[in-house]
Amino acid sequence: MKWSSVPMLRLLLKLTLLLLAAVAAGALWQKYALGLDALVQTDPLPHTRELVNTDHYAEAAQYLGFFMHYDYVSANPQAQTLARQIDEVRNSWGYQLKKVGEGLLTGTSDETLGLVAGVASDLFVIGDIRDLAGEGLHLAKGEEVDEVLVALASIGVVASAAQAASSAGTVASAGAAAPAAVATTSTKTELATVKAAHKLGMLPKWLGNALLDSARAARESRSIASLAGLAGDVSTLAHTPGGLRLLKQTSNADNLSHMARFARTFGDNSVILYRLVGNSAQELTRLAALHGQQAVELAATFGQNGLRMLDQLGALRFTLIVSRTSKMAWKGNLMDLLAHLAMQVPQWLLLLLSLLGVLVWIPRRLLVRAG
Repeated sequence: MKWSSVPMLRLLLKLTLLLLAAVAAGALWQKYALGLDALVQTDPLPHTRELVNTDHYAEAAQYLGFFMHYDYVSANPQAQTLARQIDEVRNSWGYQLKKVGEGLLTGTSDETLGLVAGVASDLFVIGDIRDLAGEGLHLAKGEEVDEVLVALASIGVVASAAQAASSAGTVASAGAAAPAAVATTSTKTELATVKAAHKLGMLPKWLGNALLDSARAARESRSIASLAGLAGDVSTLAHTPGGLRLLKQTSNADNLSHMARFARTFGDNSVILYRLVGNSAQELTRLAALHGQQAVELAATFGQNGLRMLDQLGALRFTLIVSRTSKMAWKGNLMDLLAHLAMQVPQWLLLLLSLLGVLVWIPRRLLVRAG
């Protein structure tokens, strides 16, 4: 009937505006969410394969292992196969014997087993004598001598003598001198680790220069006390997987202290985070204090943009958006439409449509009174 056509048209118009408002609101939300959804999480497989192809299995296992904590990688059959292949190689007897041999013969290795073997040889002065003899041979042949390695080996010999004296004092004093013996052994361990870092090309120049000064002081005083200030921070990095690569990035003693604090915060994942986002250790430590370690690690899988988003939104909102966008099962035509609107329609127009969708449902008399 004609008398009812106008109200029906009004109702239809209101419903249409309401639908447009809903779409606009959804587009606005999607535009906000796409700030994160448009970010791409790092694919670890290409770099892991590069490491495997160059026989860096320890680094490959550590790198891929970080990402295997996240579903987008752990559910990938290719990632599962690659992780299994890496484990098979690292667990083989031939590979492990090779790494132990590297540690004993050269004092270096990229595997924990080999590094422990190298450090052990230095603890028993064998490694120091080996290195001094090797550099002496270079000198006799007129070849270039590694001054830093000579300094480290010299300090190591002094430390071994101090260790023996401390142990003898412990026996003579019925244990009263035990702390001194423990401290000397600890410093000797750090020295061995620093030597391994130098042989691997991961000792920063500033620390090499500091060691040359310490070697001169050790020869004069027959003491390694000048190294005590660096020992704790070096030890922290030495006990962190991949920590020698972090040591290489330091530029002075203060920077070393910041790097050690960073390693204590993120533990086994420290070197991976540092590589992923390229931030300073101090900045990542700050973010962890504000938002938590797990939130920072999740954000790092998105790179620098992920960290910026985390800092803007906070840990709770950031994690919620990541969870929602990764678990949505209704990414069909409506999602495509909303994504298209979010990218194409100006934000002011979306806001206007949303506002109109609300206003048309407010009774006119209320609007008149408000006016």
